[in-house]
Amino acid sequence: MREESHKVKILSKEELSELPDTPYNLWVRGELDDYVDAPEGSRIEIIGGEVVVSPPPGLPHNAVTGDIVLVFNRALGPEFPWRTDNGTGMSLVGVGDGYVPDLMIVDQDVYLAARRSGVRTLVPDQVELVVEVTSYGNAGNDQQPTARGRGNNKWNGYAAAEIPYYLLVDRSPKVGRSILYSIPDQGLAAYLHQESWEFGETVHLPDPFDIEIDTSEWKPWDR
Repeated sequence: MREESHKVKILSKEELSELPDTPYNLWVRGELDDYVDAPEGSRIEIIGGEVVVSPPPGLPHNAVTGDIVLVFNRALGPEFPWRTDNGTGMSLVGVGDGYVPDLMIVDQDVYLAARRSGVRTLVPDQVELVVEVTSYGNAGNDQQPTARGRGNNKWNGYAAAEIPYYLLVDRSPKVGRSILYSIPDQGLAAYLHQESWEFGETVHLPDPFDIEIDTSEWKPWDR
């Protein structure tokens, strides 16, 4: 059985034409949800200029992000000023997309300043690392595009926005590994370096984190 209760949906041109403003402007103002017919808990994003509605993630997906959050929270202190955030949107101003990453890692001072200013979303300059965990049906939005695949997804967007690190936990049965992308090239909208670990191996995040993540409980999705 697939983990999601419904498939990913992309709004049609007809649906987009009925919107009172651009999808990105509506998303930034927090109004896009009012114009999208989607089950409660759905994630609504602008990816490559398209409105993408994803189903609420299941426990196997959320458990992975929970493991990462636990590691970061245990390490939090004067020598480790990194806060986690999941559920907040990231506005990619220069790209014109709006994502809701599975997890963002933000310096504590930056996090507190954003919190006190009352902003709805974060921007790339505030984020040091993003984490995406793939699920059946929408993995292509997160993965590095292949020669045959679309070349305008979140992998490209994060690189174009110069997010320093992108950790992809790819739960596809064909992959089953974690991949850390780094050295973003804004012009190419691509990451120039990667390191990977199979599920079961310990992920090591380099400086400025220098932290290890146990993946012994991480498994590919069950189809």
